[in-house]
Amino acid sequence: MKHDYDALHLNIAGFAMERGTLTGTDSLVRMERLATEAQGSIESTVVRYCAHGSMRTDGVSGEQAWLVLTAEVALPMICQRCLGPVDVTVQFEREFRFVATEEIAEEQDEESEEDVLVLSRDFNLLDLIEDELLMALPVVPKHTVCPGAIKLQVADPGFAEDVAEKPNPFAVLGQLKKWP
Repeated sequence: MKHDYDALHLNIAGFAMERGTLTGTDSLVRMERLATEAQGSIESTVVRYCAHGSMRTDGVSGEQAWLVLTAEVALPMICQRCLGPVDVTVQFEREFRFVATEEIAEEQDEESEEDVLVLSRDFNLLDLIEDELLMALPVVPKHTVCPGAIKLQVADPGFAEDVAEKPNPFAVLGQLKKWP
């Protein structure tokens, strides 16, 4: 039986029990916080994502809802080496376990390797995708190999440095020693 799931209003428990899969794309323009990180035109930029739900037993709490989520986007940014435009592929693959309350989530999130979130009947998957992509952004965006020569000087080619020698402070002291 095929279900049409809504990424903006996802019933996590139902999605996990049905072992649902949700694959889609969304415009980067709709992800306002991520869009502010872009340094170029984003009108045609899309975010691709895929979510898989399942129920898993941990032996202590019984069955719990799990979500495996992957997403990627080619984000236009500025290379910090050559200062030219670069499309940086930002991607992630994460697993999320869902629990009944915020208190349980806070308590278990510290101890577990996976992220623990609160179970919801109206979960906004796109907000989670945006959060994870923001955390996956590179600290320093750059080309693997810059397309042009990298300018390693800060001075202009026509700049003439004043190369007058500075007096050696010890030579000045030596002259004081010879002073009558």
